[in-house]
Amino acid sequence: MVSANQEMVVFCFDTLVAHYNNQEPPPPAFDQAHHPLFVTWKKVVNGGDPRLRGCIGTLEARSLINGLKDYALTSALRDRRFPPIQANELPLLECTVSLLTDYEAAKNYLDWEIEKHGIIIEFSDPVYCTRRSATYLPEVAANEGWTKIEAIDSLIRKSGYNGPITDELRKDLQLTRYQSTLFTMNYREYVSYVKERRGEAPILAAAKSPN
Repeated sequence: MVSANQEMVVFCFDTLVAHYNNQEPPPPAFDQAHHPLFVTWKKVVNGGDPRLRGCIGTLEARSLINGLKDYALTSALRDRRFPPIQANELPLLECTVSLLTDYEAAKNYLDWEIEKHGIIIEFSDPVYCTRRSATYLPEVAANEGWTKIEAIDSLIRKSGYNGPITDELRKDLQLTRYQSTLFTMNYREYVSYVKERRGEAPILAAAKSPN
């Protein structure tokens, strides 16, 4: 099984830096494989803990090279919850690559473990008669300090459902649980890696001093 590693995160930073420089990123330093994956960007605000800045991925297996290249940019620039990340934010960013594994159909909406499992829910919206779905990665519920029911209810809202959340609705959820490997690196660590491996720091032509 392929695990998330620092070279994958470096490639995501390389891809974002290359985007701002209107260039192609350097070739990645990891082997090709196929995996479901997510790329998460967080930003340090006022010296505090990093806050979510973008997170998008795919629950279907993708080529790691093309998938990470696509979702590094999509999560940074096209997550509808946030404005696009600007070049001057780069020094404040950290990036996490998650590779998803071990998909299992759960027995019910509580048949999963906080911090161990990511969850996917699917259900029929009783108001609009449409199918809805959403997912949280394994670390989300623990990071937010949620109980299982709080995580489920938040995920129902994330799916776009705005009606009443009842126990009947929860019991009707189709839940798939999964696990993941992940690797996180901040921009300073990325710069150190590039200096050591390539002999010079990454150059960002478009950067201005971050706020």
